[in-house]
Amino acid sequence: MSGRSIRIFLVDGTATGIMTAEIMNWTGKIIVSPRSQLVSLAQRNETKRTGIYVLVGEDPSSPIKDKVYIGESDNVLKRLTQHNSNPAKDFWSRTVIVISKDENLTKAHVRYLESRLIEITAQASQATLENGTSPETPSLPEPDVADMEYFLEQLLTLLPVLNFPFATSVPTISTSLSTQANETVPTVLQPISPIFTASSSDYNAKAQELDGQFVILKGSTIKKETKNSLGATYRDIREQLTKDGTLVETTDGVGFQLTADVSVSSPSGAASIITGTSVNGREFWKVEGTSQTYNQWDQERISKFATMTSDE
Repeated sequence: MSGRSIRIFLVDGTATGIMTAEIMNWTGKIIVSPRSQLVSLAQRNETKRTGIYVLVGEDPSSPIKDKVYIGESDNVLKRLTQHNSNPAKDFWSRTVIVISKDENLTKAHVRYLESRLIEITAQASQATLENGTSPETPSLPEPDVADMEYFLEQLLTLLPVLNFPFATSVPTISTSLSTQANETVPTVLQPISPIFTASSSDYNAKAQELDGQFVILKGSTIKKETKNSLGATYRDIREQLTKDGTLVETTDGVGFQLTADVSVSSPSGAASIITGTSVNGREFWKVEGTSQTYNQWDQERISKFATMTSDE
């Protein structure tokens, strides 16, 4: 995938206020705002256009997930005002509005985008969907479908940049390999990492670094008990994984086993989840079949790249 230029504008000069985001040569525009600034949004005429919107907030029943509600309207602001008086939307703290700068989005277009975004969000399983039903994707002429899929592609690029990862799937080995097959940059810049392992009498885990995430692989076993040194975030993650069935008791009852890949932001975070205590993941993980630590592997690849660039 080629590089893209993204323009983010802080309307009131602060990162916590209203902001807009655009991609060069894309007709779409995203407006992000705290719920508390609906009055300020009302002063922007673009929010009264046809578009889709997402209500985002913390999920009270899942401390590691957001809750989202995805909708569409001919007048987004009017619909947001209606939601603001709905007790069922108490979770809502941030608003994402998606419109077209050229005002060419029709009711059929936004219904298509709404349906597809709900579908993608459900598949990603990164957030709790508040939508009670998943609307059927409406039928559109073939050229319109192509246009809306391109529009959606740009939107999915921007959302995680703006710290909305709800529609982003956990990276997998197959998708990462497919992406890198199309890369034109040297593979040393974004290598497929080796498999890393960690094992003891209490756990036997494998992981891989993919697309900037450290992914604990399905089938890994982890220690059952947790210690007081385990941070609250990782304790909550373990509890949530158990609650949603991703972490189940092993047949011998000694530990837990992952039924799906789990993405974590760092090797240390993954190590803490595995061991139930605070751990330096850069020394904890070893390249499969060797005694080389993650830290040694990481330093080696950086040195290799530095040598390559100095020879140019």
